Amino acid sequence: RCVKGTWGQPVPPSFAMPLPVIEADPFITPDGRRLYYISSRHAPAKADFDIWYVERTIDGGWGEPQRLPAPVNSPAAELLPRTDADGRLYFGSSRAGSAGGGDIYVATEVRPGEWTVANLSPPVSGGGYEYEAEISRDGKTMIVVSDRGDRSHLYRYRREGERWVEVGRIPADPAQFQVGPLLSPKGDRLLFAQRHGDRSGEMFLIDLVPEPDRSWPPTCGDQ
Repeated sequence: RCVKGTWGQPVPPSFAMPLPVIEADPFITPDGRRLYYISSRHAPAKADFDIWYVERTIDGGWGEPQRLPAPVNSPAAELLPRTDADGRLYFGSSRAGSAGGGDIYVATEVRPGEWTVANLSPPVSGGGYEYEAEISRDGKTMIVVSDRGDRSHLYRYRREGERWVEVGRIPADPAQFQVGPLLSPKGDRLLFAQRHGDRSGEMFLIDLVPEPDRSWPPTCGDQ
């Protein structure tokens, strides 16, 4: 929490489980009412990640964790759940039928608790081992983590009508792999993780347009 211009110490949220359960990739939906994340709590010995979520409660806390049903979750691992403004859920999965070992999928909740899932297909899926995808709120920009034989890098796609068009690779250190992309609300800036010297998983920020809204991400001094 940011208190009087200073960040406090991080603490586990109420729904988190301790090790050996591994939990990661948290994402709060644009309306702030739901938080998606991945967890191995159902099978900690296997490290089989499934997508779970918690709902915001009236008092501002979080409710009980709920595991998404099949076909969203599968016997394989699901990673980096992200939603667009319409509630469609994007994620990576190494499930059976994925080209290159992993593809990007989109799930739609057709009625409460009932989902349909579709592979995004080429050019988003199929060019390599795709396992993470970040979608802009307007659904027009996607950042995909893909290993095309030279470690994992970030690739940018633009929505044109009913199809995705690859724009190119995000200019990051080619000698390192990048993961965990997160777009700003306007889709004009991108956060991601990358090794930096002896430190692993440092956060980096890049502008995607010449004049982005630099108020994101907000600093604690702005609070």
